[in-house]
Amino acid sequence: MPSFDGVFIPVTTPFRGDDVAPERLQANLQKWNATALAGYVVLGSTGEFPMLSEAERDRILVAAREAIPKAKAFIAGTGTNSTLHTIRQTRRAAEVGADAAIVITPHYFTKGFSQGAAQVRHYLAVADASPIPIMIYNFPLNTGINLEAETVAKIAQHPNVCGIKDSSGNIPQAAQIIDQTPKTFHVLVGAASALLPSLAIGSSGGILALGLICAREFCDVYALAKAGRWDEAREIAARMMLADRGVPGRYGIGGLKAALELQGFYGGPCRMPLGTPDGDAIEDIKEVLATAGLL
Repeated sequence: MPSFDGVFIPVTTPFRGDDVAPERLQANLQKWNATALAGYVVLGSTGEFPMLSEAERDRILVAAREAIPKAKAFIAGTGTNSTLHTIRQTRRAAEVGADAAIVITPHYFTKGFSQGAAQVRHYLAVADASPIPIMIYNFPLNTGINLEAETVAKIAQHPNVCGIKDSSGNIPQAAQIIDQTPKTFHVLVGAASALLPSLAIGSSGGILALGLICAREFCDVYALAKAGRWDEAREIAARMMLADRGVPGRYGIGGLKAALELQGFYGGPCRMPLGTPDGDAIEDIKEVLATAGLL
């Protein structure tokens, strides 16, 4: 089983016209494989998973498994609003060969799903039924629901729950989760700006969308921090914040795809209604990348 410590990226889903382009994903993965990334999340938020049909998701998972080496973790996004459907998706990801499944908090019925008891019930049922470890996915900006540290601590007692991706950006909350969960439970932050401070309080690393366009830099930040070379780590992290504000911060997933295109990866369009930058926006992104030393 690959480690869940380090820097991971949530890969984009390439589209060509109205279809997914699995071979483009494989080509991108081959380039990322040359870095020290610990692994990948496939069909995460950056992968536009809500926009894909079940058949499209399956094709992307199969393609990813072929391109991800066994030494790097393959984490599949399987979460839905239904516990039953999440279990089915998770079992399918296990059949394909995923090492773990990352499960977004159910959120459509906000009032009911925001109750701690419902969240515990959902995650424990999925963990019971899953052949592979489960990772909690807390993303309040997208779901409208925040998983409290106390709730995470209850879920983390299950032996088949391996960790959490906490995209809240809330460092005090991450500290509470680290304090209240077993040492074997991996706390991974989802905000690039949170990586360095989270490592200082004992996180396992991060699953960083910004890492799509600066994988080597964030792997260096992680390695330097682990070696106690904090000043050097801070210098790189500060430079990456220029790209964070100017690319995903301003243009979202479309901005990351445009930046990938400029770096020689396949970016391509987002699936509507998400927008894809063009014209002056591309020039702006190019300037940001150059300033951050990413071109």
